[in-house]
Amino acid sequence: MITASISPDEYESFREFLEDASGIVLGDNKHYLITSRITRLMTELSIQSFSELLDRIQGDQRLRHRIMDAMTTNETSWFRDTYPYDFLKEKFFPERAKQSGELIRVWSAACSTGQEPYSISIASNEFMLKNPGMISSDGVQVWGTDISSNALQLARAGIYDDVALSRGMSADLRKRYFRQEDNRWRVSDDVKKRVNFQELNLKTGFASLGKFDIIFCRNVLIYFAPALKADIMYRMSQSLKPNGYLILGGSETISGYSEDFEILRWKSVGVIYQLKKDKNNRRFA
Repeated sequence: MITASISPDEYESFREFLEDASGIVLGDNKHYLITSRITRLMTELSIQSFSELLDRIQGDQRLRHRIMDAMTTNETSWFRDTYPYDFLKEKFFPERAKQSGELIRVWSAACSTGQEPYSISIASNEFMLKNPGMISSDGVQVWGTDISSNALQLARAGIYDDVALSRGMSADLRKRYFRQEDNRWRVSDDVKKRVNFQELNLKTGFASLGKFDIIFCRNVLIYFAPALKADIMYRMSQSLKPNGYLILGGSETISGYSEDFEILRWKSVGVIYQLKKDKNNRRFA
């Protein structure tokens, strides 16, 4: 019989494992979160207790990945908060279009099941339709990364049900950029062709992705310890092209973590961060 309860020592050991593996920091009273998300996995694998689970984690890489999938939050929606996509269409794309012939690279970090990178691709397509010739159809490349292999599998498929599409996708855009298949909707090839997905842990290096014009890293840094937040922001500043932009979640800020960015107010509804021309790359503990 599986023991779903977790002792204080087991909780502390699991918390240390999770932070070491992913950077995610659990508070002192998140026992319910662990048991609710891990018990089903334990049942499937006939693991009888959290003590046994902690023992098996040490030498089972596949189990570690499955725990990451279970513990990461796949909360996402289309065109979340709206203003980042208005910024893309009204300022970012026109600005970058002046650099004729240069590939525009966008990174959606912690992209979950793909709604954000596909929203970015749709926004770029909308800009191209309204401004013919300013950016070529293959002039924008979007990278979506996430730590969860399960989430990325869904993202690559690009197939969503009515509930998923109801979260931020207008009927007009649904009609233009999705094809109905039974009770589900498939992202159009025009949208998918410019999006690439890759499994990536933000805690580890990501310099191999290359340089980007803009990075979306929204609603993920809130789960990390201060030192890791500062480290990730520093490395993201190194991954931006000159005058590149960083967009964080509404409850996230660079304050206290980075001095590499200027703060831009966008129409009094949101904040965009732009890489300083003379950034000093100072790191905060």
